[in-house]
Parts: sequence; structure tokens; C-alpha cells
Amino acid sequence: MPKEAIIPPGTGVPLAPYVPGTIADGVIYVSGTLAFDKDNNVVHVGDAAAQTRHVLTTIKGVIEAGGGTMDDVTFNQIFVKDWADYKAINAVYAEFFPGVKPARYCIQCGLVKPDALVEIASTAHVGKKG
Repeated sequence: MPKEAIIPPGTGVPLAPYVPGTIADGVIYVSGTLAFDKDNNVVHVGDAAAQTRHVLTTIKGVIEAGGGTMDDVTFNQIFVKDWADYKAINAVYAEFFPGVKPARYCIQCGLVKPDALVEIASTAHVGKKG
């Protein structure tokens, strides 16, 4: 099955060997996304809601570059640094998914940079190209 990388314009160079998204057989897989600027610096330090908004806006850009919308998201994997931020993260998350919610899980763990508070990876079904 062929796959294509999705790299929206203005995307920074990833910290490791991956791309922001991949599409294969009508499914977009969005890599774990943190609140990074184009130079991989954490933005909105200390503000979980603002970081979540940045992360979901970045994910939206990847999905749209692959021909989809946030309504196509079927599954999210959410990683939080501290459960104290869970309520703020969910408030912003609900804004991005107002209709039928995607399935998801959420775990607490350490993230790649100490100032990062949330990371989200997404899967979206957009149909087959062609």
C-alpha cells in the first residue's frame, strides 16, 4: 500500500526521524504533536489550554493538508504531563470536536521537552484518493 508524507507549509524540522503526517489508503495518521514553534521551542509555557489550542491547530493543518477536516478525526491519543491540566485540556479539546467525538485515550507521562504539557496524536479517515 503506497503512502505519502504530509508536511504542511511552514512546518519545522522534526526532532527525530518522522513527518508531521502520513496518508495511506484514505487514512491520515498525525504524529504526536506538541506546542512547538518552527524551531522546536515550546510555546505558551505554563498554559495547558494555550498549548492544547496550538497542538490542535497544528493537527488541523496536517489533516487539511491531507485533504480532510477535523470532522474526519476518528481517534486521538492524548499524553499529559500533569493531571492538574486535564480540565483545561478538555475544555479546548471540546471546541475542536463539537459534534460526534472521536474515540480517544489519555495518559499521564513525561514529554520530550520539560515545558511541554500536552501531546496529541490523531487518526483521520478521509476516504481513498483517486
